[in-house]
Formats: sequence, structure tokens, C-alpha cells
Amino acid sequence: MISTKKHVQQLAALLHQKGINDVIISPGSRNGPMINTFVGSGLFNCRNVVDERSAAYFAMGLAQSLKKPVVIVCSSGTATLNYAPAIAEAYYLNIPLIVITADRPEYWIDQLENQCINQKGIYSNFVKKEYNLPLEESETELWQAAREINECLNAAVSGKPAPIHINIPLEEPLHDLLDAELPTIKAIDTKKSVLDIDKATLSKLSAELNVAKKVLILAGQQNPDQELEKLLAAYTKKTGAVVLKEHLANLNNDIFCGSIDTMMAAILEDVPADFQPDILITFGGHFVSKALKQFLRKNKATQHWHLSPSNDHYDTYQSLTDVVQTDAKTFFAQLLPEVSEKEQNYLQRWKNKENRVNQLRDKYISDSRFSDLKVIAEVGESIPENSVVHLGNSSPVRYALIADWANNTTFLSNRGTSGIDGPLSTAVGYASASEKINTVLIGDLSFFYDSNALWNNYLGENLRIIVINNGGGNIFSLIKGPGESPAFHQHFYAENKFKAQGIAQTFGLDYLSAENEVELKNSLVELYSLTRKIPTILEIFTNAEVNTKTFRGLFKFVKQ
Repeated sequence: MISTKKHVQQLAALLHQKGINDVIISPGSRNGPMINTFVGSGLFNCRNVVDERSAAYFAMGLAQSLKKPVVIVCSSGTATLNYAPAIAEAYYLNIPLIVITADRPEYWIDQLENQCINQKGIYSNFVKKEYNLPLEESETELWQAAREINECLNAAVSGKPAPIHINIPLEEPLHDLLDAELPTIKAIDTKKSVLDIDKATLSKLSAELNVAKKVLILAGQQNPDQELEKLLAAYTKKTGAVVLKEHLANLNNDIFCGSIDTMMAAILEDVPADFQPDILITFGGHFVSKALKQFLRKNKATQHWHLSPSNDHYDTYQSLTDVVQTDAKTFFAQLLPEVSEKEQNYLQRWKNKENRVNQLRDKYISDSRFSDLKVIAEVGESIPENSVVHLGNSSPVRYALIADWANNTTFLSNRGTSGIDGPLSTAVGYASASEKINTVLIGDLSFFYDSNALWNNYLGENLRIIVINNGGGNIFSLIKGPGESPAFHQHFYAENKFKAQGIAQTFGLDYLSAENEVELKNSLVELYSLTRKIPTILEIFTNAEVNTKTFRGLFKFVKQ
């Protein structure tokens, strides 16, 4: 049984024909025609998440895990506004959410009608394309709607993926059903093209690379890609170029350089010009390290090439000279045969610095008191190989980038907008479609903020949530400024006296805790035991003042 609404039937038919079959539904009445059609057709994998904000983040994580678009469906009114944070995050992380919102007919907008707001263009800054379906169902309007829907769905996955929005005004009756199959609607497809570098440009780029003595490659946030990793490693070995990466770049080869924040602190004590690149090549998404950005803005490369299939002019380091309209894999595959073998002096300089910094880091952490820094190091050593780690924003993502982790770990984080409002929901969505152990590393404020992430029926036995409870927003004592404010404790740090144990009990999760190093080691063994078959929260309690002193002390120590 499906809805009698022809526009809804048509939309569902096109989604199915394009292989978009995962739907996250938040309950409502105005979106009843969509619910009835998606569920009643039997062609969609429908999940129900009540909280629209959490539902949208859940869908974002699911789309990352499945590597395909996911549909979110909600009712009208403020339900639609609750989607906005996740849509913004998905926009900047290039995740193709298919956002479908129910709406009142236009003649009821701003007429004191219930659950009614102006929904046209509601996400216009954060969607690639949007379309308001017509209310009437004439043949011409259905034809136009089908074309527009095709264009929207194609836009979500073509070029640079991004969310799209389809708003559906609906008149009553909303729940009339029809015993029928979905109609056959003409699907319009787009063909993906490969953006090869032309011969003239290839010759010019290779000539400049062969002359340059210091080539620095920044690999931003991206999904694991073994083929790209092999190409980058081969390119580095041949040319002596340096690849700098954070964990979120998901590159594991030992020839690449990590430990960026601690290296930046140490480099400033040397001769920064020795590390300043002649040519800077960037690709991928965001970098977390503020110190790296400041270093490259102050010590600018003579040339900065950004690789972007969609021709994005990202000038993060204020030195952009060229946008190369291709992807990183194509770029390095074409350049590798063209460039000459070179000495490894620049690479060795970076590797020597990294090795020295890591030795100092390990000694400092080993000798330090129990703190967030020591906790992250212990967690990094305990997480199983070939697992997935979701890094919460604020402190966890910064601490995590200092530590070493198990081999073949996939790292994910909501660094598109870097908010604390949805990392747990995103991780739960991802884990629900993953066969690997999924660990969420999250602070206490972020955990409580997004605790509705646990209010659904899709928590898998592979989910491990590590809450670092330092009693508030400890990030604000790590960065300069807020800690000196008279309003620090109440309005920046936002002291938190709550524990996660009650939430674990409410939602049926197992609960472990640790307040010292011995308890932490024991709890981590239990958390990752092969016999554990239930989603689990491990809450670790640390002292904020000790955390701040230890964190700041590390960056002084590595300057030796």
C-alpha cells in the first residue's frame, strides 16, 4: 500500500531506480504520504529516528559507511530546522544527503496555520540544489517534477557530492492509500568524466617540480584510498617530497609525516626557513592543526597548487597560485613518470624532526600524571587494528592527533563545521552499517549534548563509546583567551557534574568507568574483549587543571 499522492510516488520511484534505498524517517503526520510510500512499497530500508537533529547526523554517518546517498524525511515546521546542522556539516564534508521535507500548501504560509513556517530556501546556503514540488498533479506538472527530481538527485552525487533538498507541499487527505506498485518513471543519468591533465600543463608542472628543492604535500581529511596511498608513497620515494598528514587523512605509510602540532612547536625553535616549501601541493578536506596554518601563512610557499576536480579556489594558506582541476590520484599517477629522481634532503629533515619529537612526546607522556593526554595515548594503544575511530570535536580531535594508533585504523570526524552537536549521532549511523569495531572518542559536554544519538533501535554490538569526563569544556583552558576571562568557569568551561552511567542504563548500554591509570588499563581490556557483544560506554574521569598543565607542558618539552 502506497500513498495516492502522485508526486510522492514519482519521487520514490526515481530514488529506487537510482539505487537510493536507505531512508531515515522521523515521525509526523504531514510527511505521512512519504512514510506510507517508502514503507509500503517494500523497496526501501527504512529506519526510524525520532529526534530530527540526531536523525540527520545519523543519516550522514550511514551515508559515509555505505558510500552512497541516504534519504532523510521529516514533517513540516521546526522539524525541518532541526535538520540544518547536519546538512551544513554534510555540505562541507561532501556527503550526499537527500533531504525531503513535508510542507503545508503555500496558501497557508504565514496565516497562523499550525506547524507551518516558510520552508522555501530554508537550507539554501548548504545544499547543492533545491526544488519545491508543485501542489497540483497535472501531466505537465508531473513531467516537470520528474525532470527536476532527476536533476536534484544527479547533482547530489556528480562533481563534488553534497546534500540536496526537495520540499513537498501536501494537502489533506494525507493518509489515503493505494494498493499498487510504484510507477515507472524515466530516470535521467549523468556520466562521470575523468579530469586528466593536458600534455602542456603536465610538462609545465613536472618541469617546476624538478627544479624545486622543497616540495610539501598536504593531505587533508579524506576517506581511505589504498591506490592513492601507494602513489603518494612512490612519489615521495622518487622525489623526496614531504607528505604531511593528520590521522583524518587516513594515510598509514611510514614515509609520510604526522605529529604535526608537536612538530610545529619544535620547528619554530629551529630555522623555519629550512622547512618552508618552495612548492605547496594541497588536496582533500580540512586540517585541524592551527599551528600548521599559521606556519604556512607566515612562511609562504613560492607556489601553491590546489588539486580540485570541482575547481575550488581554496586559499587556506594565503599563497594560492594554481588550481589544478583534477583529483589527487589522477594528478600523482600522471606526474610520477614525468618527474626526476631527486635527493631526499628535505624529506629527511622532516623525518628527523618527527622522530625526535615523537621520542620526546613518548617520554613526556610516560612520565606525566594521569590526564587526558595519557588517556588518549592508552586508548590509541588499546584500540584493535582494522577498526574505525570517530573523533569528537574540541579536545578529543586535538589530543588524538598527537597520539599513535593501531594499524589500518579509519578515522572520521565532523570537521566540516566542527560542531559538538552531532558527532555521536554520526558515529552511531556509521556503525549501524559497519562490521568493524567502531570507537567514539568524545568529551563529556559533547556526549550529553548529543545523547539522543542513543535513542534509536540501531545500536550495534560493535559500538564502543569512550567519554572523557573532565568536568566541562576543557578545550577553553587549552586555547588562549577564555581561561583569563572572569566568566570562564560558568560560561566557557560550563562546569559539568553529571555522569554518563544513568544514560547508559536508560538506553540499555553496558557501562564501565576509570579514574586512574590502572583502572583505565583494566577497563580498556574489558572494553575490547572479544567476548563483549553489547554496545558499551567507558567513562574516564580526569582533572581539568592537570589536563591543562600537562597539555601545555608537552609543547614546551618537545622544543628541546
